[in-house]
Amino acid sequence: MTSAVPRLGVTFIPTIEPEQLKDFARVAEDSGLDEIWLWEDCFKESGVASAAAALAWTERIHVGVGLMPVPLRNVALTAMEIATLTRLFPGRVIAGVGHGVQRWMEQVGARAASPMTLLEEYAVALRALLDGESVSTDGRFVRLDGVKLDWPPTERVPLMLGGEGPKSIRLAARLGDGNLVTSAVGDDEIRRTRDLIVEEIGADRASSHRMVVPKIAATGDGAQRRVDEEVARWEKPADAGIGVAGDASTIAAEVRRLAGLGATSVAIAPTEDEPDLLGFVEFLGRDVKPLLPM
Repeated sequence: MTSAVPRLGVTFIPTIEPEQLKDFARVAEDSGLDEIWLWEDCFKESGVASAAAALAWTERIHVGVGLMPVPLRNVALTAMEIATLTRLFPGRVIAGVGHGVQRWMEQVGARAASPMTLLEEYAVALRALLDGESVSTDGRFVRLDGVKLDWPPTERVPLMLGGEGPKSIRLAARLGDGNLVTSAVGDDEIRRTRDLIVEEIGADRASSHRMVVPKIAATGDGAQRRVDEEVARWEKPADAGIGVAGDASTIAAEVRRLAGLGATSVAIAPTEDEPDLLGFVEFLGRDVKPLLPM
């Protein structure tokens, strides 16, 4: 476990219109937040297009895509997109890949017969491509013949992997630089993820392994009601500890508590009906973040 001050991020949930991203990203940066997290949910918004725009509109803040569904994307294309972003915006890109929601993958005719095999082949090839290697592989799903990026990243790009089952969590720990924890999870799932990471790679490696934990949050009038309704949209019980409602000290205490469970980054997600989206983002950076160090 870690008790270090976690990085604090905010999630641009894909139920927000894309045209709001510009102001969202600028307020997140100006208020002092560390990260912006984007989703590539079917059939809402492109994670890569959104990341490119958010990076261009800002100067400092890190931008992560959590996550890009691998059945939708040829691994060479994903490598090209990540490499281009990292060369345009050095040190600020966090790339995340995962299985994708299987019913959506089936809906577009891309569902893999073995999602685990696909993700493992994909992650190995993607890491090698991003590291500038020439890759030839003839796997069950990933096939490359002497593919090498002309413009690979000039630095190591953190590659995050996501998945909620034990096998997926272990694979992400073994092959990724960090684990993206599934949205709308409680303490038991977070502890289980951390325990599986330690079991898979050992305590020494786990101490530097990233773990991004999402958290639904709200403040102000009606905050608890809005959090409860948001949790219900995920078909989870209101008392599962998935969301937090309250003032800056309450939310900061929750972020510190998640750090005690192993989170290295906490990605705060607003509720779908947040009445003052930009005000909430500013509140996280200006009021919550300064309270995180003990």
